[in-house]
Amino acid sequence: MSLLYILPAVVIAAAVYASMKKFKSSGSGKKAVYMNLTVFSVLLVVVVASAMTATAAPVSPADIATTSAPVTTAAAVDPTKGLGMIAAALVTGLSGIGGGIAVAAAAPAAIGATSENEKIFGKALIFVALGETIALYGLIISIMILGEY
Repeated sequence: MSLLYILPAVVIAAAVYASMKKFKSSGSGKKAVYMNLTVFSVLLVVVVASAMTATAAPVSPADIATTSAPVTTAAAVDPTKGLGMIAAALVTGLSGIGGGIAVAAAAPAAIGATSENEKIFGKALIFVALGETIALYGLIISIMILGEY
């Protein structure tokens, strides 16, 4: 059973190694990206299929009658915990993407402006840092959400 958990990591590591080797030899990243996407898709299908086929052992009424502990219903499940985890993941992921988009737009402009006039380096750096703070704000909000649970 532990092999099932180690196998995806080994396959992903092998795909990354092979794609990096292909990228260095050919100089084109298109084949490497296609190979990684193919391996990821196949691995995703295998993991989902194996998770769907895994079932718990059935419990017969005789097993329940022979247990000495009283049979209780399922414990009360707090649905807000799962929603809080999803919210924390969304906040972190989306703020990271937003920060990346902001830095991707501001950094080249800052480099271009600095190449023309070196005195505005500090002002340009502030605009790049403002884009990065979006991701930090999202991380802080995510930690606050996780602190509630």
